[in-house]
Amino acid sequence: MRKIVLIAAAAVLIAACESLEWGRGELRLGFVDGDYVSTKSYHALPDTSDFILTVTDASGKQVYNGLYGASPEALSVGAGTYTVRVVSNEFTAPAFDAPQFGDEQTVKVAAGAKVSVKLVCSQINSGMRLRIDSSFLTACPDGLLFLKSSEGRLHYAYMEDRIAYFNPGTVSVILEESGKAEVLLSRTLAEQQVLTMNISATSASDASSLTLQLDTARTWLSDDYVIGGTNPSKGTAPDSAYSTVTAKENIGATGVWVLGYIVGGDMTSSVNGIKYSGPFTSRTNLAIGPRSIVSSKSSCLSVFLPTGAVRDALNLVDHPENIGKQVFVKGDIVEAYYGIPGVKNVTEYQFK
Repeated sequence: MRKIVLIAAAAVLIAACESLEWGRGELRLGFVDGDYVSTKSYHALPDTSDFILTVTDASGKQVYNGLYGASPEALSVGAGTYTVRVVSNEFTAPAFDAPQFGDEQTVKVAAGAKVSVKLVCSQINSGMRLRIDSSFLTACPDGLLFLKSSEGRLHYAYMEDRIAYFNPGTVSVILEESGKAEVLLSRTLAEQQVLTMNISATSASDASSLTLQLDTARTWLSDDYVIGGTNPSKGTAPDSAYSTVTAKENIGATGVWVLGYIVGGDMTSSVNGIKYSGPFTSRTNLAIGPRSIVSSKSSCLSVFLPTGAVRDALNLVDHPENIGKQVFVKGDIVEAYYGIPGVKNVTEYQFK
């Protein structure tokens, strides 16, 4: 049964009934913050904007199914119980380099209530890696090794170095040689668990000489790959950029990278503080947010565009097509620029 990781129970904020349609409530979904904490060497972690978000009511009907980054800030829903599920990728069969991160929460929405759900994700599948000694080739020159679960199997080549991922359950190491298959070992893996098995052989040239040993130095529960927490290397490069959420928690940081969706501009003249659609009139500023579409100024960061290449490339007067694009900007995080935290002294940018 899947372990659900919850940080901060859903906070229910009762609003005046007249602010919502009668008999309906509101769901506001977000991550605790946009960052991963990683204490082990690991390949590129997924962007939370690309996570797959589904919101389902008690009858099984989907209220939302799509990318988290494209979801609205607030979902208007009827009073009832809803299951909120978010995963970094769909995972149905064994695969190399395919960790899956996710969270699932069930919340109740009352009529006239606004429910804020804070998601935090950990790895929810498991993995195994084989370290194959050269003595294996001596003992079994024609042997092939496979990792197998109830959902399929993967050939593990002699020079393979990647982690093979499986849904939690039993995984077997299988040797195929001369048309025969033999189960060398089976292990039951829990979610977040990654095992490394060393396979070697004695000098005898037959399969009976094989030995399998669990490498405890390379066995871990990868629960340190989560969304939530702090990371001292954040912001030093585009691939470790602050999100629009965590940038607000790091006001005063200078020369750091921040990632967000370009959601609007004209912050000098818009009645609502941000103009979300063109035509635009100001080349000096824009707003970035955690999603491609936002409706609240407080969700955003303002960005000052200095004269030169940055302004020429990012301003919405000349480039209205930039709306909805993800962009990295490098600059200083300030407490207030047009009434909200912002990024000034921008020296570099990159589109994602």
